[in-house]
Amino acid sequence: MASEDSRLRVRVEDGITRVEFIDRNILDEANIQAIGDELAKIIDGSGEPKLVISFANVDHLSSAALGQLISVNNRVRGKSGQLRLAEISPQIYEVFAITKLNKIFEIHETSSEAIGSFR
Repeated sequence: MASEDSRLRVRVEDGITRVEFIDRNILDEANIQAIGDELAKIIDGSGEPKLVISFANVDHLSSAALGQLISVNNRVRGKSGQLRLAEISPQIYEVFAITKLNKIFEIHETSSEAIGSFR
């Protein structure tokens, strides 16, 4: 599913799509747009998407990346799907808390926990 210039690592198991970021720093506007486009294709390609996005590899995230996550969340909900975020480092989680995005997103400690929350 992911092309060679993909910014994402994507795996599908039991109808659940798990996405990991390749980049440690998600700051560049062009990369953020590419990530958004890739996620949009994944979401549009499934009936009721079940998506887990892992931040295990991510050290830094820009506000534009947060905006893209909100768009992804809206797109998933528009298709009656579900989105989970996982493995967010404490410093990035702090940004989610300050911006109150931790109230919008369902956030789990591990990807396994996030995947289990669909059942």
